[in-house]
Amino acid sequence: MNVRSIRPVRSGRRIPSAAVALAAAVGLLTLSACSAAGGDGRTKDGKLQVVASFYPLEYLAQQVGGEHVKVTGLTKPGVEPHDLELTPRQTGSLADAGAIVYLKGLQPAVDAAVKQSGNKHIADAASLTALEKHGTEVDGHGEHAEHAGHEESGEGHEGHHHDEGGTDPHVWLDPVKYAEVAKGVAKTLADADPEHRADYYDNAKALARKLDALDARFKDGLKNRASDTFVTTHAAFGYLAERYGLVEESISGLDPESEPSAARMKALHDLVGDHHVGTVFFETLASPDTAKTLAKDLHLKTDVLDPLEGITDESRGHDYFEVMASNLTALQKALGTK
Repeated sequence: MNVRSIRPVRSGRRIPSAAVALAAAVGLLTLSACSAAGGDGRTKDGKLQVVASFYPLEYLAQQVGGEHVKVTGLTKPGVEPHDLELTPRQTGSLADAGAIVYLKGLQPAVDAAVKQSGNKHIADAASLTALEKHGTEVDGHGEHAEHAGHEESGEGHEGHHHDEGGTDPHVWLDPVKYAEVAKGVAKTLADADPEHRADYYDNAKALARKLDALDARFKDGLKNRASDTFVTTHAAFGYLAERYGLVEESISGLDPESEPSAARMKALHDLVGDHHVGTVFFETLASPDTAKTLAKDLHLKTDVLDPLEGITDESRGHDYFEVMASNLTALQKALGTK
């Protein structure tokens, strides 16, 4: 992305409650003004107006909605989704939208605005597929505490403590779960626009077939690998790792901008040799400095593994499928597939 229960705020970048309250109050005024104007959730040419919170859900809404919708994303390209602060106009757009597609718990400003919008047609991706806990948690001293399963079986996943129960939001990086979300989005759009119900469900099925093919491509492409373990800037790839039998080790947990502890860096030095790691992955929306420092210290390569939270000019692809294909290629090189 160029998403992390899920934690409501990024570590060290907590949004002041007063600021949220002020934005909400301004948003409510805007909502009232928009409602008074008689918005019916449609564009002038009759398309359903859909507001999506950030890129993976914006793309999903476009694919499922097809020609019957106009999708507006709240998170601009290049903006880290967790840092999003809504303008009054954006807040107001949620009330008059024909439908909203978002992921509860990922973006505090969006959560508050959706709750206040009064919109009846809302698809919450967090409720459309099963969320899971992945990896390690941070103990009371800020250190990463390894799950015993990883040490004993090599099947655990590196992660980070999340504020609302430790669940991981990055479901779109698992093609199977992404397809489940698409089905739920189709239902929401169909409820909002019954006239085109059949098209929405057909589009979701077509997208699911493409995601099934992507899933098969990952399964086949990651066979006969030399290593199961990969190192990333932050723990965004737990679902992907679980789906394909890999082990993700993150430098900074879910927050790519946080500084890892000395203990964590030492642990990474140790595991690199133990698990034949040759590449440290970073992403385009976060600073690569820590990843590059670790790689330099250990004489490792660096590469991009994109969590697909947004598409920019730096992305290795123009859409979800192109970037996922690039991610597969990067993993194949790093894991030594034959």
